[in-house]
Amino acid sequence: MPGWHQRSGKADVHPDDPTPRPSTKSLRAARAALLAGAVALLAAGCASDREGFLDSDVSTGFMPSEAGVTDQTGRIINLWNGSWIAALIVGVITWGLIIWCMAAYRRRKTDTGLPVQLRYHLPLEMMYTILPLFMIGVLFFYTARDQAIITAEDGEIDQTIEVVGKRWAWDFNYVDADVYETSQQVGDPGSTTQEELPTLFLPVDETIRLELQSRDVAHSFWVPAFLYKEDMIPGRQNAYVFTPQREGTYAGKCAELCGEYHSEMLFKVEVVSRERFDEEMDALQERGQTGLLPVDLGRSDNFERSLDEGSGSEG
Repeated sequence: MPGWHQRSGKADVHPDDPTPRPSTKSLRAARAALLAGAVALLAAGCASDREGFLDSDVSTGFMPSEAGVTDQTGRIINLWNGSWIAALIVGVITWGLIIWCMAAYRRRKTDTGLPVQLRYHLPLEMMYTILPLFMIGVLFFYTARDQAIITAEDGEIDQTIEVVGKRWAWDFNYVDADVYETSQQVGDPGSTTQEELPTLFLPVDETIRLELQSRDVAHSFWVPAFLYKEDMIPGRQNAYVFTPQREGTYAGKCAELCGEYHSEMLFKVEVVSRERFDEEMDALQERGQTGLLPVDLGRSDNFERSLDEGSGSEG
């Protein structure tokens, strides 16, 4: 009979169509295999990015740092991990209750009609209101406490450095040493090498106050290993006070979309000994980079100054 299909447990087959069709189970198995393969490829790609990723980074919450890089990274990691632990505990309890209700109150074969309908349950609704408010209050308390400590600007400052963001480079004014480092955006996207990046030198185990300002548009000072990011707004000065505790070289970048070459607005931070820091300050002085660059230089001033420096170097 035309249009008639024979129903079987494996597939829908027309009696006049000899072409075999895959069964529903086969399709499900193929989909599961494809999904498993995609997950395996993704996991392999993530693992290849860093050897021993799971072994080394679980304790830091997979953050790009660890306790002891600065005097603040340990506190930030503890807050991050504590928030995730609390969220997982709530999640496990919630998932457990959902699964228990699905199993305990499932419809049996002997059940008829609808289950008992309840319009309200006052104690349960009170719990739904009070418990989330309590959880949010606890999270707010620890966040506000740590934020107040991290952003505090009091205490004795060993070094004050002005960091000026500009499209698409950085200027560093070492206020106490009365010298400066300047840079211009170099290369096309992807062509900048590590050696060409401007370097911010910091003495280890000394309290640093970074005064962050912008010369043109909104930028953002970000060193991922320090687990801290601060906006740089034209006409406004923000500050970041911390103590670097581990020598090394750390990548920095602008974290605010600021125009065409935003991706190339990179820099390096080198945390060095006091002796090395003094040597770098002396080197800037010997190159004639004394005094402090004014923050109110415009983009045209930057361009003209770079041309003057380029023509001077050629001469």
